[in-house]
Amino acid sequence: MGEIKVGTASWTDRTLLESGWYPDEVTTPEQRLGYYARQFPLVEVDATYYAPPNEQTTRLWAERTPAGFTFNVKAFSLLTGHPTKVTALPKDLRPETGKANVYPRDLPAQAYEDVWSRFLTALDPLADAGKLGLLLFQFPPWFTIRRSNKQTLLEAAARCKPLRIAVEFRHASWFDGDNERETLDFLRTHDLPYVVVDMPQGHRSSVPPVVEATSDLAAVRFHGHSARWTSKDIHEKFGYLYSSKELTSWAPKLRSLAERTSQTHVLMNNCYSDYAQRNAAELIDLLGG
Repeated sequence: MGEIKVGTASWTDRTLLESGWYPDEVTTPEQRLGYYARQFPLVEVDATYYAPPNEQTTRLWAERTPAGFTFNVKAFSLLTGHPTKVTALPKDLRPETGKANVYPRDLPAQAYEDVWSRFLTALDPLADAGKLGLLLFQFPPWFTIRRSNKQTLLEAAARCKPLRIAVEFRHASWFDGDNERETLDFLRTHDLPYVVVDMPQGHRSSVPPVVEATSDLAAVRFHGHSARWTSKDIHEKFGYLYSSKELTSWAPKLRSLAERTSQTHVLMNNCYSDYAQRNAAELIDLLGG
């Protein structure tokens, strides 16, 4: 059986800091990351979706965590085709526009290439320290199954090599009928890790929890089952505490993934208060530590 690493998608969320999960004496960013890394072997960096990281920050992350700790990094929104705030771009790469948000097509070709190169270069300290896991490419709800979008996946993987990307879909077309087998076969053929998701069903962005591995690495993200999934308030959207019964039902599925991979990354993304940390700790216990 391969290794299973369990962690959460945040260690700095405001509601987490207010929850009391961190001891009173843990007050600085350095102390918080160090404390988190003593509880869990894995974390997902969500902030990089909203703005590209800088090399100084990633170097500090590498220095403040023990050997064997792993950071999964979420791809910058522009790189997955999401609307991106102009102010999130480096000043010298911002297009002259009156728009608040831009897409890749709104940037000159060279500026778009520079966004890619700076994003990847900023991750060098983590890669050099052996602490960079997967780059999470979470695509938007309008990213449907079609040939051009499959090509987009291959281009993203090629740009990131030798770093590994993992693919998370947000449109059910990838799993409708025979498309499920087509999607999984495509990912396996190109050695692209697929991200299993547990999330509310019945929404435009919903995809089923298809528990499959398409590479030697697997990833599972738990988004919760909030009744307010469509809320623009991120804490309402992800504010869901999994029950012991729900987590217990997932334990054998995670073990099954681990039997087919060298490593499985499990991330609790129900980031409200200390929900993710509590559920991650419980899941570790269910998996036998």
